[in-house]
Amino acid sequence: MEQAPANLGSLAASSKHFARRLFTTGENRLELLVVELQEARQHLLHAILLALGVAAFGFFALLGLNVAVVVLFWNSSSVAVLLGLAGLYAMVTFGLYHKLARLLRDWQLLSATLAQLRKDRVCLKDNFA
Repeated sequence: MEQAPANLGSLAASSKHFARRLFTTGENRLELLVVELQEARQHLLHAILLALGVAAFGFFALLGLNVAVVVLFWNSSSVAVLLGLAGLYAMVTFGLYHKLARLLRDWQLLSATLAQLRKDRVCLKDNFA
């Protein structure tokens, strides 16, 4: 009869230990999630600022190039030059659109957090199944 209280005390201690481990693991995963969200935010902001800079200075460079080409060929065939430049820009736009679509399709957000949660699920399944 004396083993029952000892087993109950052992079970209570084991349960407390398991609960502490579970909360510690949850806290670690939450910290990893927060760190990954901060890194993603910084990466996205950096990419947006670089893209804006590229777009602005690229626009000014192309504007200057357009003016130079149109002035150079104004007497021979100005309309053909303008149509050629428009066609070139349409092809570049189409290519950049497809590259952006591929980038967005392959984007993986919070991959380390999700991988760690999968590992945790497998570990819990192996230990408690």
